[in-house]
Amino acid sequence: MALNTIIIYATKHGTTEKCAYMLSKKLNGRVDLHNIKSGKDPILDRYDKVIIGGSIYIGNIQKQIKKFCFKRLKELKRKKVGLFICGMQQGTIMEAEFVAAFPPELLANSIAKESFGGEFIFKKMNPIERLIVTKTLKVYKDTSNISEESINRFAQIINNSQ
Repeated sequence: MALNTIIIYATKHGTTEKCAYMLSKKLNGRVDLHNIKSGKDPILDRYDKVIIGGSIYIGNIQKQIKKFCFKRLKELKRKKVGLFICGMQQGTIMEAEFVAAFPPELLANSIAKESFGGEFIFKKMNPIERLIVTKTLKVYKDTSNISEESINRFAQIINNSQ
């Protein structure tokens, strides 16, 4: 039996939206995409599975994602929830960003957690962002480390949960 899934996300420069779309194509059943920055709160009653994701900037996820998770925590705890982040960090830094991004209860109750990687697309950055990336990270050209393997692994977990 195919279940309905919603992917709720926030994106700054489009990478999280790109990853949410890639993920939606790998999931079984009906999948709706919802940009939380649209201003409308999604109606979760329609969905069996809820996936929430956002991008990490300076160690933090978008405030709209954090606010949504805390506001709807009780309702989310009754759903099958998957969580993802998009960012360029790896290892223990990425793990710390993940823990800081979502309420502990939601992390504990989620069926899937994954970092999908991230991108630096210079034409989408403002001058200050470009300066920070070039001076502190020594990155001077468009760079992507989006992991299709991570997206596939996440999708498989979601698809196998009934």
